[in-house]
Amino acid sequence: MADDKTNAGREAKHGEKMIEVKVRFWTDSLASDAGKVIPKHAWTSGVVRIEANRSHGITPKNPRPFNSLLDVGAVIEKVLIEHGIVLHPSRHMKKYVSGE
Repeated sequence: MADDKTNAGREAKHGEKMIEVKVRFWTDSLASDAGKVIPKHAWTSGVVRIEANRSHGITPKNPRPFNSLLDVGAVIEKVLIEHGIVLHPSRHMKKYVSGE
């Protein structure tokens, strides 16, 4: 566990209390006309990025690509680790996680 200084709370402005991960899907080359898109259509690949957040001390690094929907969870995990994010199990998740 981290020391008390890193676990100390800090003020967070409205809109900076949550950590935001953005999943973006490619939409290029789906429409037959160059530079156009087909509304609500996308490829099953794209990038995952974390949003900047001063309250949490998050400065985004380069987005990480994914090539399949099956890759999204693993790429989100890599992005969180890369930015030093520590997740704690929620009440609902605790039934699946052992403290031992």
